[in-house]
Amino acid sequence: MTTMPLPARDYLPVLRELTGAFADALRTGDPAAKVPDCGDWTLADLGAHLGSIHRWVAAVVRTGEPQPDDFEAGADLPSWYAESARLLLDTLEAAEPGDRCWHFGGTEKTKAFWFRRQVHETAVHLFDAGSAHVLDPAIAADGVDEVLGAMLPRVTRWHPVPVLPGPVSLRATDTGDVWTVHPGEPPALGPAADGATVEAPARDLLLRLWKRTGPAPRTTGDAAAALLAAPLTP
Repeated sequence: MTTMPLPARDYLPVLRELTGAFADALRTGDPAAKVPDCGDWTLADLGAHLGSIHRWVAAVVRTGEPQPDDFEAGADLPSWYAESARLLLDTLEAAEPGDRCWHFGGTEKTKAFWFRRQVHETAVHLFDAGSAHVLDPAIAADGVDEVLGAMLPRVTRWHPVPVLPGPVSLRATDTGDVWTVHPGEPPALGPAADGATVEAPARDLLLRLWKRTGPAPRTTGDAAAALLAAPLTP
């Protein structure tokens, strides 16, 4: 079973690995290639987006306050992205995770949120970029936990409340982690309960919760379909 969330600084080597893999994907990929799960974005658009997010988060963590996200990509996108990642990593390395900081999730308002968030932001977009990088199942499970424990409590900020006819238990078949989502406004994690089920490897669960295509999980019950169909993330 995975301990979630990880200690904030334990995310840093994972983030360094993921941002390095994403920089490689930008260097070796076709900038005009379409990104299937991101509307009409190209790989270049995806790189500009993620690099901008890294710079924005670095500014938020430095100040502890909301900041504008108005960064423009440089002409040499792979180099500009790599610089963005270095800026983010340096800022997080220098930060005290327990210090107060604005963020949009439904967890304690500290800088620790951003260590975790940037790992999963990068992991999902690395999949979008078509990278063959293999995500550690424990990190993927932590990403599922982030969606259900940090995003779902604030879902009304972005989307209507998902209507569930009963509890849904999600199980990561490779790590053994289980989350049970109970109906409510909004739905919330709670104790284990009989009801609908969703089973898949942790990475497939993570991608499905972020509305990415991939292998379909095994499901039982109407509530499972309702949860998977509902938008749960920004």
